[in-house]
Amino acid sequence: MVELVRAIAESLVEHPDQVEVTETESEGTTVIQLKVAEDDMGMVIGKQGRIAKAIRTVVKAAATRDDRKVLVEIVQ
Repeated sequence: MVELVRAIAESLVEHPDQVEVTETESEGTTVIQLKVAEDDMGMVIGKQGRIAKAIRTVVKAAATRDDRKVLVEIVQ
């Protein structure tokens, strides 16, 4: 899942070298935190959060195949 989020984020931003993705496990749920450069935050979130929602949807669909629960957080 981490590599999927990283690939999506790096293709969206202008500074792909500053993309950081971490994964933690909490109460049976995998939490993936995505951190990008401040300049690129708008590109990852999108208008009205549409891109962020799309990223979460793709990750959730991929996690469903593995029967896992995954949350994606975009942090500053």
